[in-house]
Amino acid sequence: MSSRHGLPTAESHRSRRRARTRPRVAGGAIGTLALSTVLAPTSALASTGSLPVVGEASEAPDTTPTSVPVIDLDSTGLYRAAEATARTAQDLETDAAAQEADRAAREEAAAFKKAEEKRKAEEARKAAAERAAEAAASRSSGRADLATASSPGTGSGVLGFLRAQLGKAYVMGATGPGAYDCSGLVQAAYRTVGVNLPRTSQAQSSAVTPVPLGSLQPGDLIFWGGQGSAYHVAVYVGGGKYIDAANPSKGVVEQNLNDWPPDFAGRV
Repeated sequence: MSSRHGLPTAESHRSRRRARTRPRVAGGAIGTLALSTVLAPTSALASTGSLPVVGEASEAPDTTPTSVPVIDLDSTGLYRAAEATARTAQDLETDAAAQEADRAAREEAAAFKKAEEKRKAEEARKAAAERAAEAAASRSSGRADLATASSPGTGSGVLGFLRAQLGKAYVMGATGPGAYDCSGLVQAAYRTVGVNLPRTSQAQSSAVTPVPLGSLQPGDLIFWGGQGSAYHVAVYVGGGKYIDAANPSKGVVEQNLNDWPPDFAGRV
């Protein structure tokens, strides 16, 4: 409104301010409606097919049930994982079976080796026993010959041969028939019964089986000196006597064992 002079009055100013304010209020309401429409839940739009009213949105809250999302697992991946697990278990079983078979094979080989060694040892033992039995039989046969020869007056065997040589000369290195040394006489006597003894007293002392001097039998050899290094040999003829080719002064004689005791004895 204007005054009479054409100048704007205070009332006219207030009217203009109200006019400018109203469009702004209307614009604010429209903007609020548009914003509410944009922010409205999509569930409401889906259920009613229309935009919700602004006033009703604040008075009636959305009561549509909310579904819990379900995760759809990859069944193919699970199958592959299960298949891989089964394959791994099968591989472990196969490895365990192979290890068990290998262990069993090693145990079997060890048992076979042990049995083979035992068999060979038993065969060696039997062979040694057979050889010992053969040697014992040979000695027994020799003992039988000596026993026959020990009978006085038989004129055969070792003792008969020795008695037939009494009185013959002693000559170093002689082996008969006219003269002997100690080992030559013993060698010649045993040759008559098919036993070949070494030539020297040292070698003869290593070729016999040692026997105690208290267990002498006719035909046993008696030695002076050590086994393998004897320097004299004679033949025991029983009754505490022996025959030997003693020395150049005595020749082949029969002597008492107690007069010159030997160091050890051996049996052929």
